[in-house]
Amino acid sequence: MDELVKGLSASALRQRVIAHNLANFNTPGFKRSAVSFEEQLARARQSGGDGLKRTHPAHLNGALGEPVAKVKQDRTTTRRPDGNNVDLETEMIDLVINQLRYNAYVQQVNSRFNRWRYVINEGRR
Repeated sequence: MDELVKGLSASALRQRVIAHNLANFNTPGFKRSAVSFEEQLARARQSGGDGLKRTHPAHLNGALGEPVAKVKQDRTTTRRPDGNNVDLETEMIDLVINQLRYNAYVQQVNSRFNRWRYVINEGRR
């Protein structure tokens, strides 16, 4: 469930970043940003964790290899002569992919809640 909540948060952050990129489509010198989360999630799953458990959010922050959504700015490319590197088509595709990913996370969370509700109600609806 924790991974699903982090996924929802990452998708919400990605939505804001894409909207910011689109809002600055005509801003000279603007460099697009992107959110990385799924790659970190895959690496954390592969590592299997080290068996440590945090009892407080401030303890061992980031030391456990937990996936955290990070915003990275792409300063290496330039699409136009004015220095702006925002590509409208790429941003719109990222927007659609992010929406589909967000919907998948929401469906998974709803499925978990429905199962918990079923158990709490002892199988009665």
